[in-house]
Parts: sequence; structure tokens; C-alpha cells
Amino acid sequence: MSISVRTHRAPVQLAATVVGAIFLVVGILGFVPGITTHVGSLGFAGDGSQAMLLGLFQVSVLHNIVHLLFGVAGLALGRSIASAKGYLTWGGVIYFVLFVYGLIFMGNMGANFVPVNGADNVLHLLLGVGMFVLGIVLGRRAAGNRR
Repeated sequence: MSISVRTHRAPVQLAATVVGAIFLVVGILGFVPGITTHVGSLGFAGDGSQAMLLGLFQVSVLHNIVHLLFGVAGLALGRSIASAKGYLTWGGVIYFVLFVYGLIFMGNMGANFVPVNGADNVLHLLLGVGMFVLGIVLGRRAAGNRR
């Protein structure tokens, strides 16, 4: 006889977990030759890194570590409704700020320590808006279901 325990996860928790898993995979892929071109020139930080994830997105060791940390955070914070909402909402704000940062410091500038290029900027804008909206909409829906 087997006992099956089923736990219900709110959509906001599932969204945070999926987003976290995607960030974790992207962080790992940023170190994989073939998926990341010019991985031999992968710098720790700064605009000098010529490594390109999927041939589009400029990455560095620091950039990949940030993706890994965001991934781990999403997996951990997806465990509760409140923390999942916070992860998505505040993660969206962080990515929107990163988008603005990329507009100001994109290219061969000393302050471009992440580094970011045009493709990164578009992705950061989409991530910022998408994560924020998911956090607000799904978080509100989860709060409504608890009443």
C-alpha cells in the first residue's frame, strides 16, 4: 500500500519555481562551450568578455553567477506564496533597473561590469516586465484564494 501526499502549489509559487529553474539552467549554459561562443575569453567581469550565450547575449563569469543565484533564489522562494510573489515582483524591478543600467552603460565603458549588450537589454526589459506582472497578478490571485 502506497501513500501519496499531494501538496497544492499556488500559480505564483509555480511561476517563481519555473523562472528560478530557467535562470539556473541559463547560468549553467553560460559556461558550456558550444552553447556559449568564445567561452575561452570568458572574463570574470567587465565589458572585455567576448563570450556570447547562444551567440547573442554577452556573458561573463559574474553574469553567469548572478543567473545561478537568481535561479537558486527562485527555487527557494517558490516554497511559499508570499516569498514567491516577492521574488517575482522584486526580481522584475531588479531586471528593469538592469535594463536602464544597460541603456546607460552598454558597450565598452568601464562601468559596464555585468556586461550587457543590446540583446541583453531587450531580454532584461522583457524579464523585468514579465516577472513583475506575474508577481502582481498571480500574487493577487493567490491572496484572493486564501480569503
